[in-house]
Amino acid sequence: MTDYVTVTADAPMGRTGAIKLFDKAAFEGMHRAGQLAAEVLDMLVPHVVPGVETQALDDMVRNHIIRAGGVPATLGYRGYTHSSCISINHVVCHGIPGSKTLKKGDIVNVDVTPILDGWHGDSSRMYLVGDVGVKAKRLVDVTYECLMIGIEQAKPGNHLGDIGHAIQRHAESHRYGVVRDFCGHGLGRLFHDAPEVVHAGRPGTGPELKPGMIFTIEPMINIGRPDVKILDDGWTAVTRDRSLSAQFEHSIGITETGCEIFTTSPKGFHNPPYA
Repeated sequence: MTDYVTVTADAPMGRTGAIKLFDKAAFEGMHRAGQLAAEVLDMLVPHVVPGVETQALDDMVRNHIIRAGGVPATLGYRGYTHSSCISINHVVCHGIPGSKTLKKGDIVNVDVTPILDGWHGDSSRMYLVGDVGVKAKRLVDVTYECLMIGIEQAKPGNHLGDIGHAIQRHAESHRYGVVRDFCGHGLGRLFHDAPEVVHAGRPGTGPELKPGMIFTIEPMINIGRPDVKILDDGWTAVTRDRSLSAQFEHSIGITETGCEIFTTSPKGFHNPPYA
C-alpha cells in the first residue's frame, strides 16, 4: 500500500518513504527552480561544439547558477565535485566533466540541478555536436518522444506504471533498449525522494498519481541492449555493449487536470538541432 502525506511549502522536509503531495506555493517554488535549470541548458546551446572541454561547460553551468542566486545541487553531493553531469555517446548518465573535448558527431547529455530558494530544478537535455549520423539523431528524436509520451500519462487517476509502459512501448517499437538501472524520482526541497519513476512497466500498476505529486521523468534509451555498467570512478554509467545512449529529463508536478512541466525551455530549445 502506498503512503501519501500532504505537506506545505514551508514544512520541514525529510525522507520518510511516503509520497508528498505539495501545495500551490511549492509548485511556484519548483517552477522558479525549474526555469533556472532550463535557462542553464538554453545558455549552453552555442557552446556545445567540437573542441570544447566538458570541464569548460561545467564551469559555465556553475557560474550561471551562482549568478542567478542558486547553488548546484550536485556540487559536493556524495563527494561529487562538479556542477553538472555530461554524458557522451555510450555514456548513459553521470558522466564526469573533465579535460575530454567534444568532437564532431558526438551526442551529449547535460544534466543540471540548481537549488533556488531551497527548491531543486532537475532537467537534462541532448545536444548534437556538429553533423551527427542518422542513427544517432534518430535515437535522440525517439528518446525525446519517449519523454513526452510518458508525460502525457502523468495525470490524476493514472499510475506510475502507465508512464513506464508508454515509454517502454514506444522505445521498443523502434527496437531500442530502456535502461532499468536508473529511474526518475520525487523531488522538491530534497534532491531525491519518493516515488521512484521506472521507465518501463505495466499499465495500472504502481502508485496512483495524485494532485500535488512532484517528480522527474528521465528515460534513458539505448540503441542496443538496456544493460549498463559503472566504471571504476564510481559514477559513470555506460552501455555494456558500447551502443549509443540518449536521455531527456523534465521535472513535473501533478495538477487537478494533468501536469505542469517546470523545466520547459524559455527559448523553445526542446529537441535538437536547436535553432
